Amino acid sequence: MKFGVFDHVDDSGLPLSEHFAARLDMVEAYERAGFHCYHVAEHHGTPLGHAPSPGVYLSAVSQRTSTLRFGPLVFLLPLYHPLRLIEEIGMLDALSGGRLEFGYGRGISPIEMGFYGVDMAEQQALADETFEVVMKGLTSDRLSHEGRFFHFDDVPMMQGVTQCPHPPLWYGTNSPGSVERCAKERLNMVTLATGEGMRAMLEGYKSAYSASGGAPEDMPLVGVGRHVVVAGSDEEALALARPAFDRWRASFVHLWDARGAENPFVANFPKDWDAFAATGAGCAGSPVKVRDFLQRDAEMGGYTYFLGQFAFGNLTAAQVTRSVELFAAEVMPAFA
Repeated sequence: MKFGVFDHVDDSGLPLSEHFAARLDMVEAYERAGFHCYHVAEHHGTPLGHAPSPGVYLSAVSQRTSTLRFGPLVFLLPLYHPLRLIEEIGMLDALSGGRLEFGYGRGISPIEMGFYGVDMAEQQALADETFEVVMKGLTSDRLSHEGRFFHFDDVPMMQGVTQCPHPPLWYGTNSPGSVERCAKERLNMVTLATGEGMRAMLEGYKSAYSASGGAPEDMPLVGVGRHVVVAGSDEEALALARPAFDRWRASFVHLWDARGAENPFVANFPKDWDAFAATGAGCAGSPVKVRDFLQRDAEMGGYTYFLGQFAFGNLTAAQVTRSVELFAAEVMPAFA
């Protein structure tokens, strides 16, 4: 089992400069605790995500850390010119000494995509071609491409990646229809699914990977994301998690409510922490409670990667750091 961290960089109530300072302090705590990777969401026009330019934010992360891997989960490909994204990936990989992990996707919010004038009917095709161009550029010295959206004629690739042939690839999905493609393309995959849905997706990945000739020892990471708060007692952890979740969820629904739009994902996030945790999507408690939760969840899903969302809502840097320290000292060793 490997352990990572996911962060929306969602609104905490702090002024933005203090918000970023607190997040970077947390990132240093993640590195000290021995986490494998720090993954950051990309959102636009919403308090759910204060890192709308993941590359800018992660460049700061690269300089505050020395061993922690990091990356977007995900870059929203329809919003990027592929040449600019190739250059940003090359810069981030070099700045970090080869620690970048490249998560990509097409985006799931029509409101956020609409801010940029993305035609939803063309969104998938645009994302697919952008990814094709980016991968060509990352794996060659010169780029030529003729497609529906982009044309490039012998463009020099001056910002080559440090990791060859390219940084590891990641895909986040809750759609069973994406699983086989992720396995065949050897993508690291993360889902927020719980229970039988989680089990079916992860087993489907392993089956498709094996059927496509993948060697067991080379299988990419497959895992889940969960909200986590660890404290000295169950009562203390719940007292932290409940109001923090309320603020995080308000950020999650904010843009949809402001636009009077139906949020197709809100059913996955009940209105309070206790109902949310009851779905298996999160755990707040003592190290023993969190360890038991993770053991049950991992046995059901058979995953190899656990992605904890330790910072959300109004949790402070000190509270998150303490939570992470307890998790690293008393939960992670059980899965060595």
